[in-house]
Amino acid sequence: MTASVLQLLRDRKAQGSTPGNRSDDARLVLLVEGGSSRGAYSSGMTIAIEQLGLLPAFDAVYGSSAGTLNAAWLLCGRAEATQHAWWDPLIMRTTINLGNALRLKPVVDTHFLVHTVYTEIMPMGFQEILDNPVEFHPMATDARTGESVDLYDQVRDQAGVQRALRASTAMPILAGKPVEIDGRSFVDAGLSEAVPIRTALAQRATHIVALRTMRADETSSAPSRGERLVASRWFARRAPGALDPWLRSDVFRAEEERLLATHPATLQIRPPLGSARIGRTERRPHLLRSAVATGRQAALSELAGCVEEPLRT
Repeated sequence: MTASVLQLLRDRKAQGSTPGNRSDDARLVLLVEGGSSRGAYSSGMTIAIEQLGLLPAFDAVYGSSAGTLNAAWLLCGRAEATQHAWWDPLIMRTTINLGNALRLKPVVDTHFLVHTVYTEIMPMGFQEILDNPVEFHPMATDARTGESVDLYDQVRDQAGVQRALRASTAMPILAGKPVEIDGRSFVDAGLSEAVPIRTALAQRATHIVALRTMRADETSSAPSRGERLVASRWFARRAPGALDPWLRSDVFRAEEERLLATHPATLQIRPPLGSARIGRTERRPHLLRSAVATGRQAALSELAGCVEEPLRT
């Protein structure tokens, strides 16, 4: 029940407990959904968790696609400080450039994002991520088998974190080639597990908070006939195993929704009804800034009762 999740958060916050120093035997995990630009919503939600000081109450954070990036910023304590990246014109225009398709370059340049923005323009605290006792589980999709893969074991140094971030966000076609890690090829986590509920449950999660980027009245649909025609050749060459989960994305998403809805101790935080529908390659600053603010407010509304003095909204 949602109440049990909130109570566990309240108790752990009040006790000041951290992973490895708990008075309970629960495993409380945070799942962060992405969806490229749609991740602006879950970014705002992580800001609320950071502001409320709730991160130490979690045992692990799982991220999918852009949700992995948001999870990383939360784990290094810089979710709020770096939120402007979502509406910074230079960063967004360079990271998502539709004109690159005409030049046969990636439309979504995650290499620039991870290796330039996150190291030179807006440095990410890689060491803080590595030192954080809260586990970081970046998810990706195996390009050969189509299976969801937890890259937790790759998070050993800065280079490993960077590879995991790029693998989790390697959108088919739009982001270019799959990302190679230890002889394996990976593509975007969202193909196999948009919300990493199956992996979290397999790893004995007992309580779950899921930061969602789609409203409750939004549904996922299978690729259109035109999309299948365009993408099938790319998958056949680059990621043959990922084609089936991509084609059956509506089935995979429906199963995730079922698991989230039926698990006895799950709190889902979503953009409220009426919120803007953000496309995967949205770049308009006012929409993305609004999405971050909306996500933050949604999470504060759900979680503010977990602290003695909630933030003013």
